[in-house]
Amino acid sequence: MPMRLFFAGLLLAVSVYAQTDDGAIRAIVQKYMDARESQDAAAVGSLFTADADQLVSSGVWRKGREELVKGTLASSRNSTGKRTITLTSIRYPSPGVAIADGRYELGERKMWTCFVLVKEGSGWRISAIRNMLPAQ
Repeated sequence: MPMRLFFAGLLLAVSVYAQTDDGAIRAIVQKYMDARESQDAAAVGSLFTADADQLVSSGVWRKGREELVKGTLASSRNSTGKRTITLTSIRYPSPGVAIADGRYELGERKMWTCFVLVKEGSGWRISAIRNMLPAQ
């Protein structure tokens, strides 16, 4: 019986941890969207790991924080239409790693996005973004 209580407690702890971090993950993605919208290079850069990368729907691969910030802000300046990301799932394949998937809309374009986040110190940082156009 004590072993069952241990596992029940462990399951509860993991569940509470995930729920708490789901909010933090959603907040980081929203900060990313807000920083893009306001063209704040420092704010965008602060959300990423140093070795972060992004594969955009056109096939361009941005590697490293500096290139990612530069490309992200240029893309936001050159795009028209409202940009939204609605996360549909967040999972934790291992402690300190999160994968957040969602719908990415830019004007009439309907895409998918995937964020890989890692916990650094007391906060989460974006390590990778993959944007995809659905197959026809």
